[in-house]
Amino acid sequence: MSGTRNIKEARNVLSFDYALKRLLRQKANYDILEGFLSELLDRRIKIENILEGESQQDKLDDKQTRVDILAKEESGELMIIEVQYQFQIDYLLRVLFGVSRNIFDFITKGHPFMEIKKIYSISIIFFKEFHNDDEYIYHGKTDFKGMHTGKILTLTPAQQKVFGKLEAGDLHPEYYLLDVTNFNDAAKTTLDEWIYYLKNNKVKDNFTALGLDKVREILDYDSLSSDEQRSYDKALDDKLSWDGAIESAEMEGEFRGEAKGKIEGRAEGEAERAQLQQVIVEKDTALAAEKADKDAALARIADLEKQITQHNLDKKT
Repeated sequence: MSGTRNIKEARNVLSFDYALKRLLRQKANYDILEGFLSELLDRRIKIENILEGESQQDKLDDKQTRVDILAKEESGELMIIEVQYQFQIDYLLRVLFGVSRNIFDFITKGHPFMEIKKIYSISIIFFKEFHNDDEYIYHGKTDFKGMHTGKILTLTPAQQKVFGKLEAGDLHPEYYLLDVTNFNDAAKTTLDEWIYYLKNNKVKDNFTALGLDKVREILDYDSLSSDEQRSYDKALDDKLSWDGAIESAEMEGEFRGEAKGKIEGRAEGEAERAQLQQVIVEKDTALAAEKADKDAALARIADLEKQITQHNLDKKT
């Protein structure tokens, strides 16, 4: 599903999150999502159903998009796939919560744990969070590794037959983080073509990735009516305003944090200085008392010497 592509003109299309909210939950448009998932997971995915998710709110000003997809692989295995856009700083914990919730929701009380389905969590990130400048796709999964041998734990033959998996970690959720803002727009593979679309809301005429032909056909901006274009433009403006508000709040928070830090630092410095001054005063007082005691002792010694001298003089006379 990969290959080198030449650079050509790109067609303006609707953003993926907008399409997730309004279009891609319709069965006639499943092939767009199927194409995206097939390119990302590198195997043919067939969507059986779209489950209830946050994206079902149907509001133009939705700030979050999450859709849960019940999908089927070529082998016939059912799996749950989360696709969500993330904007919060705690998005990694939200991803964990979403996966945990799906595990809980789709296992009926009293039923065997064998009914738990494989979950793939896919997050499309639109803010700079990672520090690796040359990477934009991250994949995470659970590995059970021997602490002494370093070997990966495999399932027993009986388990492999029942679950169709090789390693113990294959039964656990897998995570994909797509940091599209870090993509350099050089689409070298068909998956890159999808990343290019996710980042730019454009599809080049020569792109051949699965599902992008339907994106050009169904999500073409120019084919929308004037009212539909205005609705879409307003949704984008609302999103930009929301993102700007978040960025401004973060900057203000950093500024307040720095100011608070300076104030607290100054207060701590003043407290330390006052404490040091108190120590100096106490030390000076102790030294003064010690000097007074020493002077008194010297005075008594001088007085005794004077008395002895006078006594010796008296004896001679």
